[in-house]
Amino acid sequence: GSFVLVNTSGRFAGQKAHLLMPHLKENDTHCIDFHYYVSSKSGASPGTLNVYVKVNDGPIGNPVWNTSITATWNRAELAISTFWPNFYQVIFEVVTSGHSGYVAIDEVKVLGHPCTKTPHFLRLQSVEVNAGQFATFQCTANGATDSSDRLWLQGIYVRDAPLKDIKVFNARRFVALFSVVNATKRDAGNYRCMIRTEGGVGVSNYAELIVKEPPVPIAPPQLSSVGATYLWIQLNANSINGDGPIIQREVEYRTSSGSWYDIQPVDSTSYKIGHLDPDTEYEISVLLTRPGEGGTGSPGPALKTRTKCADPMRGPRRLEVVEIKSRQITICWEPFGYNVTRCHRYNLTVHYRYQAGGQEQVREEVSWDTESSHPQHTITNLSPYTNVSIKLVLMNPEGRKESQELVVQTDEDVPSAVPLESIQGSTFEEKIFLQWREPVQTYGVITLYEV
Repeated sequence: GSFVLVNTSGRFAGQKAHLLMPHLKENDTHCIDFHYYVSSKSGASPGTLNVYVKVNDGPIGNPVWNTSITATWNRAELAISTFWPNFYQVIFEVVTSGHSGYVAIDEVKVLGHPCTKTPHFLRLQSVEVNAGQFATFQCTANGATDSSDRLWLQGIYVRDAPLKDIKVFNARRFVALFSVVNATKRDAGNYRCMIRTEGGVGVSNYAELIVKEPPVPIAPPQLSSVGATYLWIQLNANSINGDGPIIQREVEYRTSSGSWYDIQPVDSTSYKIGHLDPDTEYEISVLLTRPGEGGTGSPGPALKTRTKCADPMRGPRRLEVVEIKSRQITICWEPFGYNVTRCHRYNLTVHYRYQAGGQEQVREEVSWDTESSHPQHTITNLSPYTNVSIKLVLMNPEGRKESQELVVQTDEDVPSAVPLESIQGSTFEEKIFLQWREPVQTYGVITLYEV
């Protein structure tokens, strides 16, 4: 190792001088030993001595070691664990401060054995995590460490990570743990383990932090067929944002109104969602999962669709008479709701029939009183003293159900007049005999004629 001296006199702050070592490639830890001296007559630092370890002609990165003032010659070790087939280059850099003085480097030696004052690292492995998770690097080192040492995870173009934990196995082996918290794509890149001791610095190989984005479908699922209580869908999840491989598919579905939802695992490209409510709108999304903790992506775009109506459960119950008059009947029935109609679109009609003029008359009317807690309906324009058969019919787009039939007789009413042309009289000496036809409409049992 040749002697190098930098005289900082007359230099303004920020000027740089470099000493580049040749490229080195070994399958074991190298120990580079050197002596250094940084001093000035004024006592102010003449500059900073930085040491870089550049790997595979990549970016120079941040310094692995530096110092700015020493009153005497000192010795430092670089324990560099950059394994074959990688190669590296050590760069010494002097950055002037504007003060006069000297920075010297001497006896730079590449030793064929491990460093004696500085631990050296074993090969660092790459780490893959999903976005948002903690990425933990395990830096295993041969050698001893104490509380005065500084340990950190150094990144290229990415933030450094502080020490999370250290486990000392014995005087010759310890493991330092570093975590990149809430990792994002911006944190992906190369990291290496660093230890700064009183005697020098230990540097590991670079390992890659790979950050994967959990997969999210680009398109919503597609509808195949619709029933009253089921929906067949195609997952339509081949095109994704994020990273594969896909190891699990799930279908998330929820009612558009309300807070009910469910998630079901799916092992094929189509799926039947069952046990749904009729005539209800659902929002259906697909969830995809890649390997690793936190590998489930956000729900993809939602398919909004509505189930069909189902056949009503039954017809209206407890059809009863509220009031009977001669020409109208008011009826009531037990109130019902969606659990009976199985559809939000339905109607209720009142069907009735009776005999009039020797012919059967059949009528139907829509009842609008279906939402009431005491529903009822009045049938008008009936004939007095007539049997009327009444039933309720509940209908939705899928079917109909009828109530039991109720037979009611209207009350009697005032009869119509005796036809005038039918009155005939026969006269005798002491009496007049009259006869006539019945009124056209008797409206009941005639109990008395008065002359």
